[in-house]
Amino acid sequence: MTITVSIDTLQSALRHVLGERIQQLVLAHGELTLTVRDSDYLAVALLLRDHPELAFEQLIDLCGIDYSAYKDGAHSVFTDAPRYAVVSHFLSLTHNWRLRLRVHATDEHMPQVDSINDIWSAANWFEREAFDLYGILFRNHADLRRILTDYGFIGHPFRKDFPTTGHVEMRYDAEQKRVIYQPVTIEPREITPRIIREDNYGGLH
Repeated sequence: MTITVSIDTLQSALRHVLGERIQQLVLAHGELTLTVRDSDYLAVALLLRDHPELAFEQLIDLCGIDYSAYKDGAHSVFTDAPRYAVVSHFLSLTHNWRLRLRVHATDEHMPQVDSINDIWSAANWFEREAFDLYGILFRNHADLRRILTDYGFIGHPFRKDFPTTGHVEMRYDAEQKRVIYQPVTIEPREITPRIIREDNYGGLH
């Protein structure tokens, strides 16, 4: 009962404070997901942190999402939405409630959204991860570099069209006495499951 009342209070507070900046507000599985436009992202982030009715002092997590082939093409609210999105999770210590915030990057070929690192400093490495793994650019991020893959890595491995074998591989070259990069030597192959049928399996005839 207390949780329901708390979520209802948060939902009302979000509608009161953010108004038309709310693109979508969904309650599912006991959690609220707020979706806003890229143009409103920074303004909403500031209100989430600074408005006393919301007071989300802590950024818990931030990640990228690739919605291409979402649910294998099943109908969803994101069928016609841009391919890439950034999702953040926030905690209000003052009010003891949580919120998920989503913003879609409007340009599929060069996805980018504003950085919220100046609002929550914890966003720094999270945004670098989203850039590294999804290729999402964060405008005004002070140090947007790869953080998980190697400096010579090509592409963004969490994109759904990224090949599972990658584009290049690295090995130690004894003649050059250093690590070198070369095109992937693994040949792609399709694995067909082998089906074995027994005439009397399970005692059935």
